[in-house]
Amino acid sequence: MIRVELVKLVRRPRTWISIALLCVLPIVVAAFVAARHLAPAPGTGPAFLSAVLRDGSLYPAAAMAMIVPVFLPISVAVLAGDSVAGEAAGGTLRYLLARPVGRTRLLVAKLISLVVFVLLAVVAVVGTSYVTGVVLFGTGTPAALGEPDGVTSLSGVTLSPWEFTLRLVGAVGFVVVSMLGVAAIALFLSTVTDSALGAALGALAVLIASEILVLLDAAVAIRPFLPTRYWLAWVDFFRDPIFWRDIERGIGIQAVYVVVLLGAAWANFVTKDIKT
Repeated sequence: MIRVELVKLVRRPRTWISIALLCVLPIVVAAFVAARHLAPAPGTGPAFLSAVLRDGSLYPAAAMAMIVPVFLPISVAVLAGDSVAGEAAGGTLRYLLARPVGRTRLLVAKLISLVVFVLLAVVAVVGTSYVTGVVLFGTGTPAALGEPDGVTSLSGVTLSPWEFTLRLVGAVGFVVVSMLGVAAIALFLSTVTDSALGAALGALAVLIASEILVLLDAAVAIRPFLPTRYWLAWVDFFRDPIFWRDIERGIGIQAVYVVVLLGAAWANFVTKDIKT
């Protein structure tokens, strides 16, 4: 069943269209910045932006900063919302369950396909943005004789290519975990309704509400428990030393959402009356 879901994921045009759109945005932004010379003067502007424009190897970090708050969650919510509700609306869910496939196994297969989609999307964005950054912004000032060669971190410390790669992998992993929380919300709603659009919009409504509450001082008591609170903590992988506090908290809160909501999705799905 897992193989079937993965084949469906790979063969659907919307999968690759979504990934292509996610990749195009950072490329377009980099092209405009390079063409219009929008880089801040040395010593001015945000440190993150200055570091990225000084060394194109860091552009994948900027690319993820563009897609993580809005565009990637939308893609994940749409795909996850369609997982069960789309099958039910299309009349294929009943036939899937008529085969010797348990509901738990089907739900697990859907979840794994979502994880694969997020991995494909993030890796594609990182790869294309790395090439774009190096081509348009270069790789920083060449190392002087006796100085280490590598990538300058956001803290100004030079990272070896191996260290930078490990940190980039860590950042990608953190983004994937963060998006699992989105997938869990949409997948749960997908088992509640037969409307894929309703499930996707419901998940997006939860995320928008979370983003608003994160900014409100009145919601400071619940802020650490909001699903979007630590989404951008992956940036701390590019500091030296790495700031682990928000990274650990982000993974912890997403783990809670995934366990609770996937458990609720499973409980609802295994008892759901499939009529169509």
